[in-house]
Amino acid sequence: MAHNCSTPVIADGIYPFDARGVAKRFRHAAIFGALEALRQGEVMRFCNDHDPLPLLEQIGQYFGERVKMAYVSRQPGEIVIDFLIAA
Repeated sequence: MAHNCSTPVIADGIYPFDARGVAKRFRHAAIFGALEALRQGEVMRFCNDHDPLPLLEQIGQYFGERVKMAYVSRQPGEIVIDFLIAA
């Protein structure tokens, strides 16, 4: 079943972040800010139209083990990644 990023799922501690609606020049700063705002156990469900491999590397370098990443969908044009704040 495909995930619909326009549907908020906040009740489960999962916060949607649709990067497609954020201007490219602000995107990385907005993503890092959103991750910083999450508390332990919360998840940001990230949606994008392409696989952001350089961004994932930057997140891994900056946050280390604090943020766990897992793909929900990796279809062309529909990338959905959950970022869990672990510690």
